[in-house]
Amino acid sequence: MPTLLEALEEKYGMEPDEKEDHVEEEVLVSIFVPKLPPRQSTPQLLILNDCNIDRAGEPEDLKKKCRIVKELDLAQNKLNNWNEVFVILSHMPRVEFVNLSLNHLTGPIQKPPVTKMDHLRNLVLNNTKLEWCSVEKLLRLLPALEELHLSLNEYTHVLIDTVNPTERSNSANSERGSTEGSSEGTATDASSNNNTHDGSATSQTKEQQQQQKEEEVEQETPYASCSCSTSSAESQQQQQQQQTDAEEPPPLQTDPHGGVRKLHLTGNYISEWGEICRIGRVFPQLEALVLADCPLRSLKPTDPQGNESEEESHKYFQNLKLLNLSNAKIDSWEDIDRLAEFPSLCNVRLQYWPLWARTDSTTEHERRQLLIARLPNISILNGGDTIGAVEREDAERSFIRHYLDKPDAERPRRYYELIGVHGQLDPLVNIDLRPERKVKVRFTFEDKAIERTVDVNRTVSDLKSRLERLFDVPAARMRLYYVDQDFRDLQGLEEMKYPHKVLYSYNIRSGDEIIIERKVKS
Repeated sequence: MPTLLEALEEKYGMEPDEKEDHVEEEVLVSIFVPKLPPRQSTPQLLILNDCNIDRAGEPEDLKKKCRIVKELDLAQNKLNNWNEVFVILSHMPRVEFVNLSLNHLTGPIQKPPVTKMDHLRNLVLNNTKLEWCSVEKLLRLLPALEELHLSLNEYTHVLIDTVNPTERSNSANSERGSTEGSSEGTATDASSNNNTHDGSATSQTKEQQQQQKEEEVEQETPYASCSCSTSSAESQQQQQQQQTDAEEPPPLQTDPHGGVRKLHLTGNYISEWGEICRIGRVFPQLEALVLADCPLRSLKPTDPQGNESEEESHKYFQNLKLLNLSNAKIDSWEDIDRLAEFPSLCNVRLQYWPLWARTDSTTEHERRQLLIARLPNISILNGGDTIGAVEREDAERSFIRHYLDKPDAERPRRYYELIGVHGQLDPLVNIDLRPERKVKVRFTFEDKAIERTVDVNRTVSDLKSRLERLFDVPAARMRLYYVDQDFRDLQGLEEMKYPHKVLYSYNIRSGDEIIIERKVKS
C-alpha cells in the first residue's frame, strides 16, 4: 500500500529529474514553468481520500512538500496507527482542517512527536470507531479545536465528563436514600476501571498518586500507552470484562474544553439525555450540536441507573444556538417545552419524530404553527425561512384556538402565557366560500314564468335541452338572456349565445332571471 508521500506524488506529479525514461528524448515544446517544481507546489487543500494510504512516508520529503497545507482529506484510507497520523500532521504546521473518516483508528493514542497542534480547528473522525479515551487525549492535544465530528462511531454512552463519576454516583445514591455500603461499592467499581480520581478516600488517594507517577513516566517515555488503557494485556482484558458486565462504564474525568463550538454525533446509539449533559459539561461554549439519527427518548436528564434527575435539560447548554434532533424517538410535547427553556437556542430540527405520527394536527402547516407557538425563541425551524413577526402571531393565535375546546388538564402552560399576550380569542367562524352548485332561477317565456333549481355546472346547450320540454320551444330556435337581479337596471340583458359555456361563468345566483325568446324565422 502506498505512503502518503507516494500518493501525493502520483496525484500531483513527479520531479523532472526522476523521469529517467524520457531523458534522451528531445522534443521542443512550449510550456509554462511554475515558480516552484510540482512536488513543492502542493496545494493548500490536499485531497487524498480512498488512496489506500497506510503510513506517512519519508519525513524530510513530506516536510518539504506539505509545509503549506491547510486542509487535509485522508478519508477512507488504511491508517490504523495514531503515531502515523501524528507524523503526518507534524509536517503540516499550518493545517487547520483534517478529515480522517473511515480509517480504522480504534487503537490507543501514543505520545505524539509534537505535543500540541495550535492551528488545527476542524477535525472529522466519522466512522473511525474512536474510543472516548482517545477523544479525551485529542482534546488535550488540540487547544485550538473548534469543530469536532464523531458521527457513526457506534457510541452508546458518552464516556468523558468533567465531574468525578464516583462523587456523582454517591450524590445520586444519597439523594435516593441508599445505604453507605452501596455507595462504597459504587466507588470501588468506578476506581477499578481506572477512570476516577476521588480524593476523599485514602485508597483512592494512593491510587491517584500512583497514576500521577505513571503519567510522569509517560511524559518521559516517547511511546507510552493511552491514558485509558493499562500496560498489560491481562489488565486490558479485565477492564473490558468489567465494562461488558457493567450496564454503563464510568466516564473518564477530564478538563472542560472551552474552544469547541460545533459537535456532530449523528448516527450514534445514545438514547439518554443524561449522556448528552456530559457533552455540555465537557464543552461549555458549545453553540451547535447535531444529534440526528440518535435514538434519544426524552430531553429529561437521567442518572446512570435510569432514574429521572432533577437537573434542568438546558443547564449545561447556556450558549447552544443550533440543535438537530431529527429522527429521535421523542414522543412527548413536554420535551418541546423543555427546548423552549434553552436560553440561546434559535435554530432547531425536529423532523421525523414518533410524536408527529400521533399528533392530532392533520397537516404539516398546523404542526409547524403549534411548534412556533410553543418555542418563542426559535427563529429557524427545520431549516426553513426565518420566522417573521406575522407568521409567529398567526401561529400563536392558532395555538390558542387549538386549545379552546380542550379541558384545562390538557392545556399547556404556554396557552395561558399567550392568552396574556393576545387575550381570549373567539373560535373562527367556518365560512364556506365555495360557489353555489345549485341555484333557484326564474325562467320567463312570454307571459309564462317558472322557478326551477339549476345546476350551474351544466352548459348553455344542456340548459336549452331541458327548457325545451317546459316551454315547448325547440332548442335550436331558442334564445336565452341572463338578467342579474342586482344589476338589472345598469347592464340590462346578457345573451347566452355560446352553447358550450358553463353556467357558473355567468355568476348565476339564486333569485336571478333567464328570459326565453323564440327566434324569428327569416
